[in-house]
Amino acid sequence: MAVELNITVPKTARYFLHGNPSSKTKEVWFVVHGYGQLSKYFIRNFRHFDPETTVVVAPEGLSRFYLEGTTPDSRIGATWMTKEDRDNEITDYVSYFNLLLAKTLEGLSPDVKVNVFGFSQGCSTLCRWVALGNVKPSRMILWAGTFPPDIDLKQFGHRFQGYKVDVVYGLNDEYLSWINAGEITKWLEAAEIDYRVSTFEGKHEILKAELDKIVEL
Repeated sequence: MAVELNITVPKTARYFLHGNPSSKTKEVWFVVHGYGQLSKYFIRNFRHFDPETTVVVAPEGLSRFYLEGTTPDSRIGATWMTKEDRDNEITDYVSYFNLLLAKTLEGLSPDVKVNVFGFSQGCSTLCRWVALGNVKPSRMILWAGTFPPDIDLKQFGHRFQGYKVDVVYGLNDEYLSWINAGEITKWLEAAEIDYRVSTFEGKHEILKAELDKIVEL
């Protein structure tokens, strides 16, 4: 009979950076992509952020796969986790984010604000990091995604207090039933979390004008 065992191994994780970390840096944004995306493309949504005062960090999911076909020119995507061996997957990416946070903040002013942004599957990933990891954000944006029901807000709700949580989604999002904004707000209200819901005329996407509007709120 086979026995399931685990071993922790070194892993090379890729991330992308926009901005020039320096004494002029006022804020850092950690932006977490959705299912099947790659960070080198996802970070383009934030390339208009001022590189002198703002650093954008886009970690990439630790598991990559072919989106369609397996030829040399086939598109590649990444995912944060699946239902298989999920607890270890979560532990791995929380540890990854913690290391990346520490590396990013090295040499920066202790007054630098850390903001977090999740898109689609990246929302659940981000929330687990906030609940279980070392980050203490100044603000959070959950865009076109949902709050993970496996996070017990009775236990971890305090990790989401003291700052604004923005819930954003397009009214024509093809995954609207999965996002279930009504359920999200119910959880947040029960945990006494300060949140704000914003909608826009769009699909499962990040629109620059809408992003700028939310960031400036």
